[in-house]
Amino acid sequence: MDLGLKGKTAIVTGASKGIGKSIALTLAEEGVDVAICARGEESLRAAENELIDKGAKVFAATCDIGDAEELDSFLDAVKVEFGQIDILVNNVSALSLGDEYNDWEASVNIDILGSVRATRKVVPWMIEAGGGSILFISSISGLESGSPPAYAASKAALISYSKTLAAQLAPSHIRVNTIAPGSVEFSGGLWEMAKNHDRPFYDFVLGSIPSGRMGTPEEIGKVAAFMVSPCASWVTGTCLSVDGGQHRSNL
Repeated sequence: MDLGLKGKTAIVTGASKGIGKSIALTLAEEGVDVAICARGEESLRAAENELIDKGAKVFAATCDIGDAEELDSFLDAVKVEFGQIDILVNNVSALSLGDEYNDWEASVNIDILGSVRATRKVVPWMIEAGGGSILFISSISGLESGSPPAYAASKAALISYSKTLAAQLAPSHIRVNTIAPGSVEFSGGLWEMAKNHDRPFYDFVLGSIPSGRMGTPEEIGKVAAFMVSPCASWVTGTCLSVDGGQHRSNL
């Protein structure tokens, strides 16, 4: 199935590993030129090389999304490099798993405000270009209770923000959606660490997933590529759970 993405340009934040990298790689496979950022230089360059191997034009730069000036400079540089931005994927997260003030500050500044700043910067460019697609990577933690408060609240905020934004931007032909992944396991990720260091907790969560396994970044990447593509042209304001049946709303 041709998603109609060839020749488009995309920004994916937090794309040096895991879900973000898989989204960027899937877009590159579809013929998209991709800009990525992350804080870690080594993992960022490794991801950049993987994207280049897919044949994509790539712009990669270290950036702390929580630093407004750094983010602004990164986005300006992408605009200069690509000229037009068709797709924005707000994937970055502080992954704050506590309930202290510093956990809340990190979640608000990176997960929420980082995504808001990137969106507000890119939207005028999309309007000028005649349209675009914005995707937020949230979590099923933003849909129900049971997760660390700061993390869950920030993910819920992204879902609410995207729905409001979708209605505002629809007349400008900009679609806005959210993906809420369930528990996704990958090398160096949270669930691999849990499996190695807290096996009872890992097994408890695994047992809550009707599909009987953790998800993979590649599965999220494929759904993300569809959601930002012209094949989903009448999909906006939607939050799509990708979780193997793990999500059970408590509403």
